[in-house]
Amino acid sequence: MSTAKKHIREQSAYPGFKRAAEEEFGDTLWYLAALCRRLKIPFDELFAEAASNARFRTAGAATDMFEGTYARVAVPTTTDPVDTTLFKLGRSAAALLEGTPDHARVAAFASDYLGALHAAKLAFSDVARSNLRKARGAFLEPRPEDLIDFDAGFGIEEQLPRTFKIRVNQRESGRSYLQWNGVFIGDPLTDNIADPDGYRFHDVFHFAYAAILHWSPVIRALIKHKRKSKPEYDEAQDSGRAIVVEEGLTAWIFTRAKELKFFENQERISLGMLKTIGEFVAGYEVEKCPLKLWERAILDGYAVFRQLRAAQGGWIIGDRTHRTIRYEPLEAEK
Repeated sequence: MSTAKKHIREQSAYPGFKRAAEEEFGDTLWYLAALCRRLKIPFDELFAEAASNARFRTAGAATDMFEGTYARVAVPTTTDPVDTTLFKLGRSAAALLEGTPDHARVAAFASDYLGALHAAKLAFSDVARSNLRKARGAFLEPRPEDLIDFDAGFGIEEQLPRTFKIRVNQRESGRSYLQWNGVFIGDPLTDNIADPDGYRFHDVFHFAYAAILHWSPVIRALIKHKRKSKPEYDEAQDSGRAIVVEEGLTAWIFTRAKELKFFENQERISLGMLKTIGEFVAGYEVEKCPLKLWERAILDGYAVFRQLRAAQGGWIIGDRTHRTIRYEPLEAEK
């Protein structure tokens, strides 16, 4: 209710409120669906009932459902003030807490939900789709059809390598060096901080993005595999700003990771962090990757990082086909 009011009050001054309001309404829809599932109330029938009163009229529209070519759409007949609709929604929500809610109270809530949604100038379809995307991306393992190879259609010389083996070695100077196919790539790195924390090995995170997300403007620049055959990709996806976004995101995650012992013994990344990552990369091709895939890239990347940091070097082994990254000690090369 609070977020919806801010969205209406601030309007274009704070465009982020619209996205926040959509998320809140989406979470409410998720909870309502969970409640209906437990009470065995058909979700579609609930909303059909909620929109069958005098506050809505029925309009006809074409449908893309295979079962039919015509659909009935409920259109609000009046728009109450936002405060009024949100008050009604809050009141009907409170009624659900009075013992086990019956069908009538759940239907009343659904009706007030639709009214508040309309008053907040939000589209039901946008709210539902964004919440489905959020829930699937955050909690379910990605389906094969959800995964995208951003190099599809480009020549091998413009692709991130399908497999790679990167040698990471720290010298007596404390600097970290990278080698790919026996050739040094990038600049020698130090932690660049008063309290050493291992950031000199942070390139492993870029390689984790490359292997698991199939995305890393930083690695493309290091190995000179930018997609120059399509200038729009080179300009918008592989060049300066995209590189800065990746580096900035990596540094921000690292700061959070330090507080959590670099994700040691963790099997999850907080949803809040994953959502912030989604905001970081908005507008770039990698935004199409499910949040769950980001979680895997971060956890697997930090697993290799912890081993590199402990051994002061090693091999980073990446496989884009299987979307994996792993560590081998330098001794293995003997």
